[in-house]
Amino acid sequence: MPIETPPLIWGHLNVNVSDLERSISFYETLGFEIFRSGIPYLGLVRQELRPLPASMTRALGVSAETRGKACILQLDEGLPKLDLIELDPPGERQPLTSQDTGLVRLCLGSRDLDADVARLRAAGVELLSEPQSDPQRLARVAVCLDPDGTAIELIEVDFVRWNQLPAEKTVQG
Repeated sequence: MPIETPPLIWGHLNVNVSDLERSISFYETLGFEIFRSGIPYLGLVRQELRPLPASMTRALGVSAETRGKACILQLDEGLPKLDLIELDPPGERQPLTSQDTGLVRLCLGSRDLDADVARLRAAGVELLSEPQSDPQRLARVAVCLDPDGTAIELIEVDFVRWNQLPAEKTVQG
């Protein structure tokens, strides 16, 4: 039986920020690198605020007067990418928390959570707590906030324990 191509694939995650350069610096501390200094289809560049094309303000649901500047970051050469966008005028809302509905945090995998936490602390990144383990010790998690309060989860998974979990039954529909 031939394998079907999935209808969708990963593209990017978007984080709106209040200060593009400060946020680029923060995400570079996490290990991201610049993929593109701007977002071409939005007509945005890193260096200056520019108006978004009318079709894109409609597509994104922002006011017609919205201007922005942006940068695309990556952790490796694959997908998803991370789009950082500074908008003018900025939105009035605070970032979502883990108790809200919607995309509430980004999660980055770690091969050595203790080393990553130490590196980030040395760079001045504040973490919400020491790394925590779940009761089954399947994973250890630490969370930090970006400069605008977006939660970044760092997770180190114990794949040996994970693979020992009983198989789940799938529902046929």
